[in-house]
Formats: sequence, structure tokens, C-alpha cells
Amino acid sequence: MIERFAAALRRNRSLVGILTIAVGLLVGNLVTHQEPLLGLDLQGGVEVVLRPVPGETEVTPEALEQALEIIRNRVDALGVAEPDITVQGENIVVQLPGVDDQDRAIALVGQTAELRFRPLLARSVSLAEIEAYQAAVEESGEEEQAGAEEPDDGGRLDVEDLLNGVVSTTAEDDADAVVILPSSPDVNGQVFHFLLGPALVTGAALESATPVLEFAQWNVQVTALEGAEGIDRFNAAARTCYYEAPDPLLCPAGQLGIVLDGTVESAPVVNARTFERDRINITGAFSEAEARDLALVLDYGALPMVFEDPAEAGLVRTVSATLGRDALRAGLIAGIVGLGLVALYMLAYYRFLGAAALGSLMVSGVLLWVILSFLSETRGLALTLAGVTGLIVAIGVSLDSNVVYFEHLKEDVLRGRTLRSSVDQAFPVAFRTIFWANLATLIGAGILWLLTIGSVRGFAAMLAIASILDLVATYFFLRPVVRALARRSAERPALVGMATVVAAAAADPAAPAVTPATGEAR
Repeated sequence: MIERFAAALRRNRSLVGILTIAVGLLVGNLVTHQEPLLGLDLQGGVEVVLRPVPGETEVTPEALEQALEIIRNRVDALGVAEPDITVQGENIVVQLPGVDDQDRAIALVGQTAELRFRPLLARSVSLAEIEAYQAAVEESGEEEQAGAEEPDDGGRLDVEDLLNGVVSTTAEDDADAVVILPSSPDVNGQVFHFLLGPALVTGAALESATPVLEFAQWNVQVTALEGAEGIDRFNAAARTCYYEAPDPLLCPAGQLGIVLDGTVESAPVVNARTFERDRINITGAFSEAEARDLALVLDYGALPMVFEDPAEAGLVRTVSATLGRDALRAGLIAGIVGLGLVALYMLAYYRFLGAAALGSLMVSGVLLWVILSFLSETRGLALTLAGVTGLIVAIGVSLDSNVVYFEHLKEDVLRGRTLRSSVDQAFPVAFRTIFWANLATLIGAGILWLLTIGSVRGFAAMLAIASILDLVATYFFLRPVVRALARRSAERPALVGMATVVAAAAADPAAPAVTPATGEAR
């Protein structure tokens, strides 16, 4: 008994192996709770179109590609699964599936991340004071009119700078001009405005940025570049604004305003004349999310182009989760109906061979599920509606491979071979056909992947993976199962849908005889 069992295992090593692997991987997948991530069209999300501001920057293919790579790095750092980022004309289209905080994602995607360190000329003043002063100057035309009132924090707005016309607005934020810029809203939502001098250092002097938690306060630790354009330039600014001996003209307050995209993120006191290049901290009472976002945009650099605010320009499209679920449900229903019809046909026409084909499809389906789940967890691969279409197409491709094998069996039986001998004779010939057919599919999928963008790539990926698994399941699962069925059904060919074929072969006097010992035609 044991010897018979051992012999059966030896004959079916490939079958036992692939079943063990499939079951083991499925159990591991269930234990680790991995599952495929869904794309924008299946789980909802947001689509953002970034349109360059006319006349601000020259739109070139090189600038668009550079901006696309920077945006891709930012989105990847956000942890968005399979973002779809493409260039369409002069616009960049970003699809973000399943993002939890859409406003944050939209803000980070289009942020230019232009960092400037500006000397603080006057402490915070309210916008109402600035507007009141400017209105009074326009009405009277007299330069001697009283300036803005002293704010509560004791600072004073320099009237001469305003009157000399060197102050620009936020929208005209010139690095070499004196500007009035707003702060980020504080915890109470209040915004202050600062009078700042020309930039002493820009983000071009920085190498990297990392969020750090020090003394229960989130800061951003910056590493400057080496040399004259890096740490030397930063230290020159630090000496100018050192709080114990600030330059009375260039940096009277002894503070250095940190300006990101026209917004004052912080205005810390400069507490040292020089800094080590990897010991520069940007402080500003940041929350953890704010510190990470600031470090993110600084680390990946500034966008080479100025884009319109997508929210204000109406360039944000939200795909609801409900719509995504409806699309997923429609795709699943289509797949189940198609699979059900094909399964009925296979069982009715091929009987147990049809059941073997469905078993092969099930094995490749389990392996596909595990692979998709793993790639979703490790590579951010998401399943889109186009990918579901690719899987449905792959069902037909896989079952077509089984039909090729089964029809070769029939041809061999019609030639006079027994069902048992036909199994081993037909498989090598059929597998060559299956191999070249799947190779053609792989080549097509590869061309689609290389030459297309967006969801079409998802279709190509699913089709390619399913084609490879079809070869694996056919060789390691279908071949030994059909061999076992042929052995059990030698006397009852109707069980494998071969009754009419065997009868036709027996009734054909022209069919070549077969030797019982070798199974070869005489």
C-alpha cells in the first residue's frame, strides 16, 4: 500500500508540488491579510489637472518631464497606490486612487516648493492695516501721511519701503524685492503679514530635508550643499541676521523668514553665526503632517513650472467611492457570467476533462490573486477596470489552451491510439502550440506596456501575468490530471467526452493499429 502511494506521488510530483505551493501561498496571503489594491475607477479618488500659468514659464517637453518625475516622487512618498501621472499636451494629469486626505494630496501635487530665506524687516502686521494705509495714500497722494499703526506685538511697518514702490504682492513674489507676504494660518486660523527683504538664500542651496521630533516639537532638519553655493551662502545669511549683532539695514529684526511658495512658514531668530551643513533646523510650530509635507516638497525640489491652482481653476475631478463600487460590481458580474457560460460549455462537451480545465483555471487564479496582493503591498500595483478587463480576456486565453490540448487528444485517438497513450503523445505537441500562443500574447502585452500610458498599462500587466500563469498551470497541473483521468477512463471514454471519438476510430478501417506494448502505430 505504501509502495503504491509512493509510486503515485512520484508519478504526480508536479501536481502535488503546484497544489502545495498554491495552497501554501493562499494561506500565507490570508494570514497576512493581503489583498489587491483598487485603482481610481474602482475605489474612487481624485483626478487633478495641472495647467501651466500662461506667460509665467516656457512650456517645453523637458520641463514637463522633469515636473512629472518630481510629482511622481511626491505622490509615491504619500503612499498612493498606483498613481496614474501622465502628460497630455501642455498639461499634467494626476489620478490619485483612494487618497484619505484629498486636499493635502492636491496641495502637495502642484506645490512649486520655491524656498527662500528672507530677512525680516518688520514684525507681523494685519492685512487690514496695510489696505487702510494704501487706500489713504491713493486718496491723498501725500507721502507724509501716517503709516500703518503699530501692531500689538510691537513691530512697525516701514512706510518708506512701501512708498518707494519696492514692495510686491504675493502673486509677484520677486526674490530680489522687498515684499509683504502672509503667514500660514495659526491654530486659531489667524493669518499675519510680514515685511521681508530680498532673499539671501534659496532652496537651491539645500541638499535634503527630513522631519524630526525634538523636545516634543516637530521641525524640519535641512542639509545644505557643500561649497560656496551651499553652506557658505547660508552661513553668510546667518551672519547677517545673527540676533546678537544683526545688520541694521539688511536684517534689523535679527530674524530670517522662511518663505515657501509665497507663504511665511516660520520666522525664527538666528541663534548662531555659522551652522554645520547637516545641522540646520527649520522651526515653525509644525504639526507632524506639516513637517512631513514641508520636508517632502523640499526634498524632491521645486517644480520647474508654475501651475494654476487646480481647485480654483476647476481642474479637480472627484470619483466617488460609490461610482467605483458600481464599476467593480459590473466588472465582476461580467467576469462571473462569462466564466459560468464557459464552464457549462466545457463540462458539457469535455466532461471530466472540462472539470480538469476549470481546476487548472482555479490554480492559476489563486496564484494570480497572491501575486497581485503581493505586488499591491510591495510595489503599489493597483487593479483598475482595465485590469479587470485583462483578467476576463485571460480566462478565454487560458481555456483556449486547454481546448488545444484536448483537441490534440481527439486527433490522436482518431488515428487509432488508445486514450492512455494519446495523453503523453499529444501533450508535447499541444504545449508547443500553447507556448507560442502565450508568447505572442506576452509580446503584445509588452508592446502595450512600453508604448501606452495610464490604465492601458494595467490591462497589459494583467494579461501578461495571466499568460505566464497559464503556462505554469497547464504544464504542472493539467498534464498530470489529464493523464490520471485517461488512466481511469480507458474503459469508459464517455467520462472524458471521448465516446464518439473512440467509436469513430474503432469503426474506421483506415485507422492505423496500435501495439499494446508501446502505444505506437504499426
